[in-house]
Amino acid sequence: MILDQPLKKLFTSKSGRDSNAKSLLKSISWRIVGTIDTMIISYFVTGELVMAISIGSVEVFSKIILYYFHERAWESTPKAQANDTEKKYA
Repeated sequence: MILDQPLKKLFTSKSGRDSNAKSLLKSISWRIVGTIDTMIISYFVTGELVMAISIGSVEVFSKIILYYFHERAWESTPKAQANDTEKKYA
């Protein structure tokens, strides 16, 4: 409860959009999930735990960077406001 407002300010901008910090944290958390998935699949394909860990560790860094830029690109797209759709279809 004490950290609620400071964290909210860290993760949103004045325009109500996600902040860079939130996009970065989402990138990292998603990559952890994705890397575990990659390691599991790699293990089933290769049958070698060391190879699976190697594959997972190589792809983790490039995909964090790719996801961050992907997230920022989506965040920069215009978003429809609730009243925009009402005006369009009214």
